[in-house]
Amino acid sequence: MRILLSNDDGYFAPGLAALEQALAALGTVTVVAPERDRSGASNSLTLDRPLSVRRASNGYYYVNGTPTDCVHLAVTGLLPELPDVVVSGINHGANMGDDTIYSGTVAAATEGFLLGIPSLAISLVAAGHDHFATAGRVAADLVARFARHRVEQPVLLNVNVPDVPHAALQGIKVTRLGKRHKAEPVIKASTPRGEAVYWVGAAGAAQDAGEGTDFHAAASNRVSVTPLQMDLTRFAQMETVERWLGQGA
Repeated sequence: MRILLSNDDGYFAPGLAALEQALAALGTVTVVAPERDRSGASNSLTLDRPLSVRRASNGYYYVNGTPTDCVHLAVTGLLPELPDVVVSGINHGANMGDDTIYSGTVAAATEGFLLGIPSLAISLVAAGHDHFATAGRVAADLVARFARHRVEQPVLLNVNVPDVPHAALQGIKVTRLGKRHKAEPVIKASTPRGEAVYWVGAAGAAQDAGEGTDFHAAASNRVSVTPLQMDLTRFAQMETVERWLGQGA
């Protein structure tokens, strides 16, 4: 089995090393990851300059671009053969609810999915214990399932793993995305020259976190697995917009 790994925390991130170690026994693993932390990069491609690919001493390839760039380059020309699965992570922190829109971790997996390859985004719902080995075991189990049972069409799974020992997990749950309250306000600061600068505020707390959501599963020490899609069309509003357009100027 050919496995392509990427992330958004950078090729030096401990979560990526843990993921590579967990998946090594399942096939040929290739790592193509950003040269630095690109958290929050979402699905951005670099189109205004060429990209360089270098190789670290541990064999990982690293790219001076986004997570999406990494997977795109790997699949469309860097690798001699297409991977059987793309796995992104292990992200240090949850990617639940609205987080998926901004997440570079999810974006790397999304690019694999858009290129026709089954893809997983793996995130550790970090609570300060950093049980990357738990998330690695979960990822290995899911990838092994792909090897045993072929999926008829490309699938994109967003996986969030509680930050607990593997034995403390309370199973796995297929979930929908929850929703957060709006983000906290920006934080204003000053440079030594007195110039105003702004830090983006923290993500909002969970708002829709009831039974069936990714937030609820993670809070219950269950692995959350959410199938994602890329069709953003809001079909229920199409007639409303048609009527609005038909009202004239």
